[in-house]
Amino acid sequence: MSHLLELQDLHVDFRTREGVAQVLNGVSCHVDAGETLAILGESGSGKSVTAQAIMGILDMPPAVVRSGRILYQGQDILAMSENARRELRGTQIAMVFQDALSALNPVFTVGWQISEALRVRQGMDRGAALERAVELMERVKIPAARARLQDYPHQFSGGMRQRVMIAMALALHPKVLIADEPTTALDVTVQAQIMDLLAELKQQLGMALILITHDLGVVASVADRIAVMYAGRIVEQSDVYELYRRPAYPYTRALLESIPRLDRGGEPLKVIRGLPPNLQRIPPGCPFHPRCPIEQPRCRELLPPEVAVGPQRLSACHRAQEVLNGTA
Repeated sequence: MSHLLELQDLHVDFRTREGVAQVLNGVSCHVDAGETLAILGESGSGKSVTAQAIMGILDMPPAVVRSGRILYQGQDILAMSENARRELRGTQIAMVFQDALSALNPVFTVGWQISEALRVRQGMDRGAALERAVELMERVKIPAARARLQDYPHQFSGGMRQRVMIAMALALHPKVLIADEPTTALDVTVQAQIMDLLAELKQQLGMALILITHDLGVVASVADRIAVMYAGRIVEQSDVYELYRRPAYPYTRALLESIPRLDRGGEPLKVIRGLPPNLQRIPPGCPFHPRCPIEQPRCRELLPPEVAVGPQRLSACHRAQEVLNGTA
């Protein structure tokens, strides 16, 4: 069965003066219509580069797609012409960027920016495009939408700017929406509102949602499946319930143990020792082994493949079954 969007063994390098950074190292995952896939990991793990590769907005150079495929409805979009990919962006696959204030143009009103895609891509006249912009702003629950059409990005709060970005992404009815750290720099209450909004829109429109984040708490209630990234690889994939209940990779387990919990009052927070590897000098074997509390000699020498550890569960750890069973 073909998936709506599927990445197959994707490798992306960044070639710099200091050397070649292997930013993505064989990323494989998929998402289907009406499903939410959360991609989790520390900063520098390759999450945003994965999203940019899907959208075709990597800076080339320094980025180079070394190998792999990105299939949308069975077609490899990496093999498409730039014109064909441009047609795909917005209409089929859209993205909400991480920093709304930087992504929005400060010298144009939000009404102009939301309606631009409608004018350019659908040939709407200015009046019709602005009416549609009002509808989109209302859909993402911006109060007094019509009155705020002529406001500029700096006149909106962080949460409202994020809603403007979501409205822009929805303008052309995409089938896949990528949200890259959509709750960064927002307070906890606004984070919850944005996540509820994305979940509601996904349900109403039947979209596939790819949610990129480093915050395990953000995705717990909205994701269907989770892919955990480390050093440019997906090291674990699972449905959200099983991953939180029984992680099958030491890094995932360490991330979950570092979250404050009400039932551990007074205990010091656990931390993951060390730092993520330099992507220009990824260590041999498992890239997590210098930080792993259960590493063995083979972990330093052999790169573990992704193996099935349960129904629709994958883990790239030599000791995955032991981790899963709690014996490691």
